[in-house]
Amino acid sequence: MKLLFASGPVLNTRLLVVLILSVALLVTDYKTDKLQPLRSALAYVVYPVQLLVNLPEDIYRFFNTSMMSYRKLKVENETLKRQQLINDVKLLKLAALEKENIRLRALLENSFKIGEQVLIAELLSVKLVPYEHLILVNKGSHFSVHAKQPVLDAHGVVGQVIRALPNESEIMLITDPDHAIPVQVNRNGLRTIAIGSGRMNRLNLPFLPNNADIQPGDLLVTSGLGGVFPQGYPVAVVDKFSVQPNKPFALIHATPTAKLDKIREVLIVWSHSTPVALTDEKPAMLKQDANDDK
Repeated sequence: MKLLFASGPVLNTRLLVVLILSVALLVTDYKTDKLQPLRSALAYVVYPVQLLVNLPEDIYRFFNTSMMSYRKLKVENETLKRQQLINDVKLLKLAALEKENIRLRALLENSFKIGEQVLIAELLSVKLVPYEHLILVNKGSHFSVHAKQPVLDAHGVVGQVIRALPNESEIMLITDPDHAIPVQVNRNGLRTIAIGSGRMNRLNLPFLPNNADIQPGDLLVTSGLGGVFPQGYPVAVVDKFSVQPNKPFALIHATPTAKLDKIREVLIVWSHSTPVALTDEKPAMLKQDANDDK
C-alpha cells in the first residue's frame, strides 16, 4: 500500500537519471583509471556470486569428465588385459618353438656326426602298458622305414623299429625288458649285452663276471655285433658295479644316454650306403627292385 501511494520522482525520471549515471561511469572508466579501485572492490563482492552461479555447471562438467575418463580407462584396461593374454600365449608358443628348434639343431648336428642317412620322425604316442616301453612315430613304410632299423636321439641310442606301418612306425626302447643290445666298454673294448630293465633310467648288464674290467663312469657304445646297430653309438653310462661273491656274475647297472622320457623327435638311421628317397611316394629304388624280381 505504501508503494502505491508513495510520492517522489516518476519512474521515467528515475530511469533517465540511472542512464545518465551509467553513461557517465562508462565514459569516466574509459577515459581514466579513477574507477579501478571501485571495480576491484566490486569484484571481491561479485566473485562469490559468480562461483555460486557457475557451481552447477562446474559440478556437471567435473562428474561428466570423471565418468568419461573412468569408462575410457576401463576400456583401455580390458583391452590391455586381452592383449597381454594374447602376448603371453604367443610367448608360450615362442618358447615351445625355441625348444623345438634347439632339439632339431641337436639332431641335425648329430646326424652329421653319424655320417649315415637319417630321417627325423616326431613322437605320436607312448604305450602305457607296464614293462612295455614302446613309442609310435609319424614315419612309416612310405618313407622306406623298415623293421630292425636303429633309432637315436641327439644323445644316444633310443631303440629299434619293430613294426613299420604305411604312415607310422612302432619303436621298442632299449629299456624294454624284451630288448637286448650288444655293447662294449668304450675305455677298453670289453664286449657284453645290455638288457632293458623295465625302467626308463636303467639298463642291466647281467653277463659280466665279478672280476670284469668295468667301473662306474664307463661309457657303453654299440659294438656292431648282431647286424642291427652300427658300431660306435653311445648307449649308456655305467653307474653301479657290485661284486656278488655267491654268484658267477656281477650286478651292473647303467643309465641310458638318450633322454628316453623327454624325447619329442628321433632319428631313424639307414646303415647301408644306397640312398633312400625320403618322400611320401614309394621310392623308385624299391619299384625298380620289384621289376627286377619279376
